[in-house]
Amino acid sequence: MEVRRNRPGTKSADLWNWGVGDLSDRNEPFAVREFLQEKIRNDPNDIEGICQPPPGIDENIWQYEHIRQFLLELDLLVVQLQGSCNSQTCPKMKATEDWLYLCASHDFPQECSAMDYMIHNLEYSTRLIHSSKTSGPGSSTKHLLSIVRRIYRFFTHCYFHHREIFIEFEGCMHLCARFTHFVTLFKMMSQELFIIPEEVIF
Repeated sequence: MEVRRNRPGTKSADLWNWGVGDLSDRNEPFAVREFLQEKIRNDPNDIEGICQPPPGIDENIWQYEHIRQFLLELDLLVVQLQGSCNSQTCPKMKATEDWLYLCASHDFPQECSAMDYMIHNLEYSTRLIHSSKTSGPGSSTKHLLSIVRRIYRFFTHCYFHHREIFIEFEGCMHLCARFTHFVTLFKMMSQELFIIPEEVIF
């Protein structure tokens, strides 16, 4: 059996340099998570292949692991935005002028700067995705759908207010394209909420 570990002394070019393999051959606790991450590393542009659940996988687990992975990768986008998105440049979390998002990570929803909104919601969503309300089989659809809507707001703000960063990040990570395809595939978000043009991400 292939050992999927980076051994001490591995060169940076060879890190995680193993094939995707077959999920059915694995029985370790984080098998689905590792399988998904391997598929993303192997070819981040293979949107359909990454999003399509393998045979026999519990759909709830597949959705949970994807949403968890989206949150991990969104950290990278927030880091990219830190130089240009702050309380002076983006005092409110907006997409277009018609879309203003209130931060629900407080006792009462309130306006936050875009950066604070993203940090607050990453923290809130990460806590929620790891809580007993959402983790594992039988995950609460309501909680997952709430996280999905919040995730998309990150992309819309970045696209409409930090276009160059969005294009550069998406060209490398294909994260918005993968997210959009995934939530469409599993009908997790209403079509009218998608406001980033498809031709930009696909």
